Amino acid sequence: MRHLIGGISSAGRALPALDGAPFVVTRSAGPYVWDTTGRRYVDTALGFGATMVGHGHPAVLEAVRAALDNGPMPAFPHALEEEAAAALAARTGALDGVVFVNTGSEAVHLAARIARAVTGRPRIAKFAAGYDGWYDDVAFGNAGAPEAAMRANIRPRSDRTTLLRYNDFADVEQLFADDPGIAAVLVEPMLANAGCVLPQPGYLTHLQAVARRHGALVIADEVLMGFRIAPGLTSHAYGLDPDLATVGKAIGSGIAVAAVVGRRDLMAAAEDGRAVRAGTYSGNPVASAAVVASMRLLAEADYGALLARGDRLRAALVRALARAGVTASTAGYGTVFTPWFTAEPPRDYAAAIAAVDGGRTERLHAALRRHGVVTMPSPFGRLYLSFAHDDAAEAEMVEAFEAAAAALA
Repeated sequence: MRHLIGGISSAGRALPALDGAPFVVTRSAGPYVWDTTGRRYVDTALGFGATMVGHGHPAVLEAVRAALDNGPMPAFPHALEEEAAAALAARTGALDGVVFVNTGSEAVHLAARIARAVTGRPRIAKFAAGYDGWYDDVAFGNAGAPEAAMRANIRPRSDRTTLLRYNDFADVEQLFADDPGIAAVLVEPMLANAGCVLPQPGYLTHLQAVARRHGALVIADEVLMGFRIAPGLTSHAYGLDPDLATVGKAIGSGIAVAAVVGRRDLMAAAEDGRAVRAGTYSGNPVASAAVVASMRLLAEADYGALLARGDRLRAALVRALARAGVTASTAGYGTVFTPWFTAEPPRDYAAAIAAVDGGRTERLHAALRRHGVVTMPSPFGRLYLSFAHDDAAEAEMVEAFEAAAAALA
């Protein structure tokens, strides 16, 4: 009798059986994972992007071991927490106030609470088909949910959350005409969980300008995209100036940690009690040590080379499928991208829904797995790359792409 419900604690991590055999990881290192048979795979999930430096980087593990040796749970203030906050703030520009939490969902929850506290307004606007955590307030309008399609004339809304359409310039203006109670707009720099839909030129700056004009804050949800195309916030690469941002995943290199970063005047609400914060494990020494080590590694990393490698792999996948007679494209960046079985990647969620080919995506996943590359099996899934994906891993992936494409044909 299984005691673990569904066989896994987070439903999104489940993989389909292959030839009747479940996929269970026994070990991970660098760009690879190993299953219970001892077979090694190139990993393109990387804990849903939870590491940019590869699994089990020695510098991160060394820092974590030292923190464990000194005691992982002192309850009271410890020196590593401020060191981690300073290291993170050095990479987030004017958003130099930091509160650590344990997960991205917690970070979004706290950022929304701060926004409501400082504006006195009740609702957060998030994007239809966006994923901003699994807490009730924002687990609304996710990709695949009926309300995400926004087909009705009435804007989908709950007590604390309302939706708007990504890449729809007019809908930003309409949002504030419909609802004067918007405390903040919560935006990902890329609509990742809808298949890496990129913002259209000028869209994010338009969104920010309209929000500011109406007295609403801008929260950049960078739990997934932070530190993925540069050693800092992806929003800043787009010319955005968010008031608050949520970060996670890459900042801990596989160790559970996330944070809210923001302007000091706004973050004061988390200090004076207007926005309640707590958490036994928030900012613990193990997490703090991982942040310090990760910031050092990412500051020295060659992002240009990794992005170029990813672009080569994107092109190799499309080329392999084309040779097999399968039309394909990719959406995203060199460090995170989604394959689409269309000539051009979707520009919005409506186009993404129309382009979904679940059966073919599952067949591609199965074919790649048979040839030593493990991917996310969802049509909205993503392939992540890390700095550990070297020339050898790239060559293995290209070989697997070609073999899998032939199998799909």
